[in-house]
Amino acid sequence: MDFEPWWLIFVPVLFALGWLAARFDFRQMLRETRTLPDSYFRGLNFLLNEQPDRAIDAFVEVAKLDPETTELHFALGSLFRRRGEMERAIRVHQSLLARSDLPAAEREHAQHELAQDFLKAGMLDRAEATFESLKDTRYALPALRSLIRIYESEHDWPRAIEAVKTLHGLVDEPVPQIVHYYCEEAHTALSAKPPAIEAAQTALDAADHAAELAGKSGGLSKASKVRTAMLRARLAAATQDTKSERLHLESVLSDAPEFAGLVAETLLNNYRQAGQPAVGLELLHKQYERHASLDLFNVVFRELRVQQGSATAWAFARNALRHHPSLLGLDRLLEAELASPAGAGEESPVPGADLTLLRSLIHKHTQRLDRYACRNCGFQARRFYWQCPGCNAWETYAPRRLEESE
Repeated sequence: MDFEPWWLIFVPVLFALGWLAARFDFRQMLRETRTLPDSYFRGLNFLLNEQPDRAIDAFVEVAKLDPETTELHFALGSLFRRRGEMERAIRVHQSLLARSDLPAAEREHAQHELAQDFLKAGMLDRAEATFESLKDTRYALPALRSLIRIYESEHDWPRAIEAVKTLHGLVDEPVPQIVHYYCEEAHTALSAKPPAIEAAQTALDAADHAAELAGKSGGLSKASKVRTAMLRARLAAATQDTKSERLHLESVLSDAPEFAGLVAETLLNNYRQAGQPAVGLELLHKQYERHASLDLFNVVFRELRVQQGSATAWAFARNALRHHPSLLGLDRLLEAELASPAGAGEESPVPGADLTLLRSLIHKHTQRLDRYACRNCGFQARRFYWQCPGCNAWETYAPRRLEESE
């Protein structure tokens, strides 16, 4: 297509239109800038100068002067919550909800923020009620997840299970800890006086079903299987079915040998009741040779002393500590030796040794090592937990003492 000279007429016209548009936008920006309070710019200045406390005070003043600034209210509430100033965060979000002109979407947003404030402040009843009110809103999924956390912290396992089922109805999201919820119900039933056998059986059947579903999605862990097997063994013991109890406990040795220390004493008691303590000891001794652990060492050493005497037990201990050096293992065998007749006055397997002095020196250094530790938050405890008491995370405790993990 050929160039026509008269097209040049449009060049100054287009230039003029662009100039007018730029002036209009600039004036509009100036007008909007003049409407902002000075506190807004002071707050920005404080933020740029890394003075967050003074910036928050300035933004609070802006929010008071201009109640229409809902986004600023939300930002302030989140800031207060992150800083742990829960009363101020709650007050900000409640002031938003008190407005009658607040749009429905922003009202739901404010309710969700307020529920999170209550949860972080430990006001579980109010957090639960607020999250419940969000079940039919666009915040239904995060509200359900938060409700599950609340029910966990309250040990309200039936409601936690129902919440997980509701969550599954909304989204195909695996919640593998539901196996532990059923296990908690079974544990409660077995701890009753007398044990609620049928309730425990029902809960464990549900745990197996949940484990099967989790296994199909690849979400089943060894810890879940071990806990179910241990509770099955406990249920069998409550019904005097020693054969089934033994099978469930031995399944832990074969399927999850790292957890053997948690079931060793119970399994040994099962063999004692059947009049076969030597068979039980031999089984655990072989298990230790394949998968050594401090808890298993302790059980085998003590039982060797009872069945075969101090010399045999100490020979086992020397060999074990030679292959797996451990101050905690040495401390445990000295404790057992001092508690025995040999430690109290009979001839010691270690001639000339002052076992009391040795143990007092070693024990001082091993107290901090004789614990299980959460991999998530580092919370340490002398007993093994399926759910960490510190951060409430599931299956974060390795079945090994702290010294073995270092």
